[in-house]
Amino acid sequence: MKTMTCIEDLRQLASRKVPRAFFDYVEAGSYAEETLRANRTDFEQIKFSQRVLVDASNRDLSTTIAGEPAKLPFALAPIGLCGMQHGDGEILACRAAHEAGIPFCLSTMSICSIEDVAESVDKPFWFQVYVMKDRGFTRSLIDRAIAAKCSALVLTVDLQVLGQRHCDIRNGMTVPPELKLKNLLDIMTKPAWALSVLHGKRKSFGNLAGYVPDQGNINSLSYWIANQFDPALTWKDVEWIKGIWPGTLILKGIFNVADARIAAQTGAAAMVVSNHGGRQLDGACSAISVLPHIADAVGSDIEIMFDSGIRSGQDVMRALALGARSCLIGRAYVYGLGAGGRKGVLRAIDILRRELDVTMALTGVNRVEAIGRQVIADGKAYF
Repeated sequence: MKTMTCIEDLRQLASRKVPRAFFDYVEAGSYAEETLRANRTDFEQIKFSQRVLVDASNRDLSTTIAGEPAKLPFALAPIGLCGMQHGDGEILACRAAHEAGIPFCLSTMSICSIEDVAESVDKPFWFQVYVMKDRGFTRSLIDRAIAAKCSALVLTVDLQVLGQRHCDIRNGMTVPPELKLKNLLDIMTKPAWALSVLHGKRKSFGNLAGYVPDQGNINSLSYWIANQFDPALTWKDVEWIKGIWPGTLILKGIFNVADARIAAQTGAAAMVVSNHGGRQLDGACSAISVLPHIADAVGSDIEIMFDSGIRSGQDVMRALALGARSCLIGRAYVYGLGAGGRKGVLRAIDILRRELDVTMALTGVNRVEAIGRQVIADGKAYF
C-alpha cells in the first residue's frame, strides 16, 4: 500500500479496488441521506479548546470497553458483507483488531460465519444479532455465539424495518453478485478483489447457511432476508435475549433519552448511541447531537458507547468528551479493509490512534478517562 495519511486516503483507494455495488453499500445512507450528512456536518461543528504548558508526555490511550481491557477507546463495529470488501474480510478484520488490542464485533449478515471466524483467531470476539421473525433462527445464532465463546452479544434494536438505500437498488446489489454484464465488466477491472473473494471461505452469508430455503437462489435469499426483520420487536424481546445469553449484553441503536432510560434498566452492560450510520431513519438528528443528552440522563447508570459518523481520531475524542466511554468504528475500518485487507484495517486503526493521541496532547489530556467537556471550546475559553 502507498502512504495512507488519513481515512479519506483509504476511502479513495477502496473506491478503486472494490466493485461499485459493494463500495456503495458501505457508503450509502437511507433515502435522501439527510441523516448521513448530518452525522458528519455536526461532528465538524464541534471545536476543541487547545491548552499549552501542560505536561502531556505520558499519554495513555488504554481503557476498558464493556468490562474488557482495550489498548484504545474504540472497537470495530458489526458491518455486513465485509467478505465482499475483501475475501475473508471478517477474519482479516478480527485478526487486525486483536493485533491492535481492541474488540471486533461480527455481524449476523457477515460472509464468514461465526464458526469460520472462531476457528481462525485465538481470542474471543463479539457477535451482533438481530431479533428476526423466526425466533428459532435467532435462538440458534445465540447458541452458536455461546459455543464459539463470544465475549459479548451486541443486540441491534433499530432495524425492525429496513431503511431503503437507493444505490443498492440502482446497482442491483446482491450477494453473491449476479452475473450480469454490468457486474462482470466492473469485476474485470478489479482482478485483485476478484482473486481475494475467489479464494475466500464463502461467497454468501455464512451465518444463514442451512437455514434459508434455496439459498443458492439469489432472489429467494434476498426475499427471505428482507422479510425477516420484525416490526413487532419490543422490550420484551430484550428480556428474552437476556434470559438466553449468559454473558455481556450490549444494546445498539439507542437514540433518545426515553429509550435510554428503559435500556439502562434492562441489565445490559452497555448501550450504543447510534442512528445506524444514517442508514435507517432519514431526517433524524445526528447521533453526536443526541449523545450528550443521553449521557447526562443515564451515564451514571449504564456504560455508554457511540457510533455513527466517526472518520478520525478527533471524532473519537469529540464523542468521548460528550459522554461516551468508547466508540464503535464502522466505515473507517471497512475502507481500510477494501483498500488493503488486514494491513489496511491495521492502517485505519493506527491512523485513528495517532490522531487521537495528538489531539489529547494538544488539549492537555494524558488519559482517556480524563477526556471530558473541558476539551470542547464553548467560545468563552478563548477570551
